[in-house]
Amino acid sequence: MTNDLRFDWELSGSGWATYRIADGTSERKDIVSYCTDALSDLLGAVAGLYGAASTQRVSFDLEPAEVRWRLRRQGAHVEITIYRFPDMSTSWDAPDGEGTRCWNSTQPRGVLSHVVMEAAETVLRLHGEAGYRQKWMQHSFPVAALDDLRRLHRRDDECRHESCQVSADS
Repeated sequence: MTNDLRFDWELSGSGWATYRIADGTSERKDIVSYCTDALSDLLGAVAGLYGAASTQRVSFDLEPAEVRWRLRRQGAHVEITIYRFPDMSTSWDAPDGEGTRCWNSTQPRGVLSHVVMEAAETVLRLHGEAGYRQKWMQHSFPVAALDDLRRLHRRDDECRHESCQVSADS
């Protein structure tokens, strides 16, 4: 396990985004389609780790493949496992084990939350809500999902990053 987690989300064309996740020992990169509300789904899954459910899943459409993230909370940490399925039209309800495991890391929940939150904030700063909608086309920028994750992260994690040291009122 390492706390050297990095995550980037970049709008890479009309209806396409590229994410990259790396932990100091390995890296995963995929180009995802707007056929799902991918960034919103990811923010919601990470925010869900603050609730009662210990496992969250989010699927990204690669047209035609599916990449599924399974986030499993283990105490203060989260095991992140990424599976790849050859065809999203047949794999949507398939068990994780039917996919090919292609990336795995265990990280503190606060670290995962922070890097995902920062990646979404970077997208918003670069494109604004209107620019995001223009590039992502099918879905608006997930303001409410980002705000929810930010609120939960500030409330429950002892984050030392400067961006998290603002008052709880903001």
